[in-house]
Amino acid sequence: MIAFQGERGAFSEEALIRYFGGQAAPLPCRTFVDAFEAVASERAAFGVVPVENSQGGSIAEVYDLLRHHSLHTIGEICHPVDQCLMALPGQTIGDIKRVISHPQALAQCDQYLRGLGVEVTATYDTAGSARQIREEGLVGVAAVASAKAAELYGLDLLARAIQTVKENVTRFVVLSREPGGRQEGPQKTMLVMAVRHTPGSLYYALGCLASRGINLQKIESRPSREKPWEYVFYLEFEGHREDELVRAAMADLEAHTTFYKVLGSFPRYGGIDEIPPRND
Repeated sequence: MIAFQGERGAFSEEALIRYFGGQAAPLPCRTFVDAFEAVASERAAFGVVPVENSQGGSIAEVYDLLRHHSLHTIGEICHPVDQCLMALPGQTIGDIKRVISHPQALAQCDQYLRGLGVEVTATYDTAGSARQIREEGLVGVAAVASAKAAELYGLDLLARAIQTVKENVTRFVVLSREPGGRQEGPQKTMLVMAVRHTPGSLYYALGCLASRGINLQKIESRPSREKPWEYVFYLEFEGHREDELVRAAMADLEAHTTFYKVLGSFPRYGGIDEIPPRND
């Protein structure tokens, strides 16, 4: 089983199937916490969770869970997200008074939804919103979700690709109880760290990478949740933790950090050329 947050038909399930193949057995989980715990408790062999969207940015809850769980990131995949408007059969756009979906999906479609002049209500999941409309027979209510969700729950598609930025992509990481070994090709490492409250501490920590020519691809700060106004930093950089240069850089980090934790090393996703074309 492979855990994901959401109902069947969620974009996370689509990403999961693209990564593992059509024979994968998805395990729907209501929350991100549930998805992490399904892997940790061995109810699922792996998990697939989103970490950032090209329009909405990073998903803070997932980054916090990566820090506090003992799971490892062993892969990543970027998946195109075309948000669709759907409702019960026979409904038209003119009938819709309220739209429901996950907050991220609503934010991605804010311009279109403002144009409709409808009430907007956040729910826990995109596909779950489609399921709710079908199960409760909600007239005058539409969901924002994938075209697959409309098919699964017997809803009519009222509009496709309603996201404000048409090239809308979400990046997912794969969770495992065991770290991934080094494979062929370009690699990436994710880690989280905290630095001392002294001048230049972050500069010197990042210098452990720069001085060795290691390319930093992303840095993300999050509250430490231990003391007010103290932060931890999530880094993503090229190379595998088993590479000589990366090992040396991480050894030097000990002198410039109060703690660091490697979240995982895995094959780096190839970029925009490997993202499937959108289905307009």
